[in-house]
Amino acid sequence: MKKSRHTEGQIVDVLKESEAGLESGQLCRRHGIGQQTFYRWKTKYGGLEVSEAQRLQLEDENRKLKRLAAEQALGISPYPRTYPDNCG
Repeated sequence: MKKSRHTEGQIVDVLKESEAGLESGQLCRRHGIGQQTFYRWKTKYGGLEVSEAQRLQLEDENRKLKRLAAEQALGISPYPRTYPDNCG
């Protein structure tokens, strides 16, 4: 999983600045993020506190790990097996 440059606390702080009335363009320039990233954060973390945002991320990571463990236990691979042409 790709590591985020910003923590959940930083994301929530940026969104709180937005709720305080700062323009999204100014916020994006100040924090070095794109507007698309800002709006994605707003839909995912909008209205959450820091602890709720951290819990949300942990639940997401836990879901991915459970799925990986289940696939591994069943022997299911998300990638199709490929065989050389002369084997089959």
